[in-house]
Amino acid sequence: MAVASDQATSICSYCDRAIPSSNLDLHVAHCSRKLEKCKICGDVVPKKHAEEHFLSTHAPVACSLCSETMEREVLGVHKGENCPQRIVTCEYCEFPLPAIDLFKHQEVCGNRTELCHMCSRYIRLRERDVHESRCNGGTNIIAESSRNTSPAERDHHDAPRRQPHEASRKRLLFTIAITGVAVLFGSLIFQKKAEHSQMP
Repeated sequence: MAVASDQATSICSYCDRAIPSSNLDLHVAHCSRKLEKCKICGDVVPKKHAEEHFLSTHAPVACSLCSETMEREVLGVHKGENCPQRIVTCEYCEFPLPAIDLFKHQEVCGNRTELCHMCSRYIRLRERDVHESRCNGGTNIIAESSRNTSPAERDHHDAPRRQPHEASRKRLLFTIAITGVAVLFGSLIFQKKAEHSQMP
């Protein structure tokens, strides 16, 4: 026996499902006893799990890195993308540090120089990519002068460029130490100025 498909339906205010109008009163009575709509996200959850839903999804939690309070459901995105204390790496030396310190660190670190093996000039790390894309002039000079150089010198000029990740450990540690001293010195000066400005 086929069921009539054009039977009138109504939307249940608890579960938002389309219910045959003839059964709506009975269905609503059942839903009102068993289900509850979350006032924050609108999800329908069993009444016995309503508190658990709130605590696991909407209850304020503090970020373990920066102590900022937020809803639990956005905590993962905050820690991965927005937290000022999340650990990021410097694009020049790959040193891990808090995101809030990255700009100052890269200002110093990007001004370090590295020898370009194509043109034998020292290039700032922040300008290295642009330099490498335009360093054809240096190769032309080397090619023109290669007639007057020995095979050993030619081999030296033709050696592949050192990758940025191969910087010596000592040089990297020295740069990190210098950066730390510069930041510490700057914060001490700032603190002294703040103390002088508070004096009567």
